[in-house]
Amino acid sequence: MNSSVLLGVTTFAYLLATTLYLAGITFHKPRWLPWGTLCAVGTLLVQTAGIALRWKESYDLGFGHAPLSNLYESLVFGSWVLVLIYVVFEKKIGQRALGFVPCGIAFLAMAYASFSPGVVSTIQPLVPALKSNWLIAHVVTCFMGYGAFAISFGLSVAYLWRKKKAERPLSLATNSLIPGSRELDEFNYQMVLFGFFWLSIGIITGSVWANSAWGSYWSWDPKETWSLITWLIYAAVLHARAVRGWRGPRVAWLSVAGFCSVLFTYFGVNFLLSGLHSYATK
Repeated sequence: MNSSVLLGVTTFAYLLATTLYLAGITFHKPRWLPWGTLCAVGTLLVQTAGIALRWKESYDLGFGHAPLSNLYESLVFGSWVLVLIYVVFEKKIGQRALGFVPCGIAFLAMAYASFSPGVVSTIQPLVPALKSNWLIAHVVTCFMGYGAFAISFGLSVAYLWRKKKAERPLSLATNSLIPGSRELDEFNYQMVLFGFFWLSIGIITGSVWANSAWGSYWSWDPKETWSLITWLIYAAVLHARAVRGWRGPRVAWLSVAGFCSVLFTYFGVNFLLSGLHSYATK
């Protein structure tokens, strides 16, 4: 069995986990939610094996490197980090109802990686700029931030949905499954703080890597610029909460805007703008 088979199974397993979580919410069946968690954890283990096997396969081909070097590998790794952070977060807070968001995003990422004709899934040798140990540090820390921001996005949408439905009576079943507004606001803050820390480390490691690869810590490459924009948006979220005392809808909307910036930083820059990071589209 090769890594492609395991990662292909992962794609549909994340869809199953999303379905179990969503069905538990939609049909008010809380006993289905643990099955969603079990499926998500099992899928995460299979994906871990697939990533490890792909790493081994690269060495078998004679140009071994961590599977983090192109769009396909970053999508696979990004979905893995996202679900890993969520599983730990779910265990911490004891709430399962929002699992369909990270699992759904992970499914979409894996499906795009697996089935888009524009994404090359074959293992390829590294271009010279990527032959650095800073690659692993930079990609891992950035995706830790992105994963946390994706969960923050789900929490923000849930919060806004909660507030919109506040004027209408909710069923007891729904109340017992979806965390309250205050909890969602606090969980969102925790995720933004966690993601902001890792994105900050990611920008620093990226700067060190850029200096070793291109002789400059910062060159205002489109990817660098949009990473900074994303960092500033989430810095504004934390500043507004800590200094201005913002809570609730304003923080939620800022978090949604931040995740839109994350998506543009990752996808939009790669496909619409050219720069030093253009190799990431291959």
